[in-house]
Amino acid sequence: MYRALHVAVVVPAYNERRAIEDTISTIPEFVDRVIVVDDASTDDTVARAELAASRATPERVEVVRHAANRGVGGAIATGYRRALALGCDVAVVMAGDGQMDPLDLPSLLEPIAHDVADYVKGNRFLHPAIWTEMPPARIVGNVLLSAATRVTSGYRHVFDSQCGYTAISRAALAQIDLDELWTRYGYPNDLLSRLHIAGVRVADVPVRPIYGEHWKSGIGFGAALHPLPWVLLRSWGSRLAARRRARP
Repeated sequence: MYRALHVAVVVPAYNERRAIEDTISTIPEFVDRVIVVDDASTDDTVARAELAASRATPERVEVVRHAANRGVGGAIATGYRRALALGCDVAVVMAGDGQMDPLDLPSLLEPIAHDVADYVKGNRFLHPAIWTEMPPARIVGNVLLSAATRVTSGYRHVFDSQCGYTAISRAALAQIDLDELWTRYGYPNDLLSRLHIAGVRVADVPVRPIYGEHWKSGIGFGAALHPLPWVLLRSWGSRLAARRRARP
């Protein structure tokens, strides 16, 4: 529990055998439930996650497995549903690849605990290590996508749209249809637009960028380039349509 909030951490994982055990074992003790969602991995991610779960406090860590790959957005939606079913007040997303610093977790929870935001996302560009830790190509790509997402989502004050280190309140989750979320690459961009339509308060907080020596992105250039224009246009169109419907 964190400041009277029951906290769940959702860990989407696909072929994360290298980092999944460390990711689970380093989640702070104040987290009430850890929900690992294996997105039909082809390696032994599940076995390693279950081993880490066996070492934890009974019932604190559970592993949910998709029979078929649904994409990172689909895995997160599964985790959100489980967090809601467990009665948690906040659901945090920490990827299974070890790129999110557990020490940053309180910073994500503070705005929700003090009722100044309903959805809090990490912004690596607010951290001084961004220029030395994030690969240059990733910096360029993130800047371009963040600029585009500011327009399509309606949240002009947020940046680093692709950062998946987030926290969302139960009340905010109740305002969006999890079945309609974009399930694959581009999920954060789509979610921000839906949150704006629902009038959800969003805040950015600094988080440490982590790119280890053996880091390699699971998303190729083609995979990123193909869906994103469609996701952004769809999100923008949905937001504009909702705004027109809201006019008297």
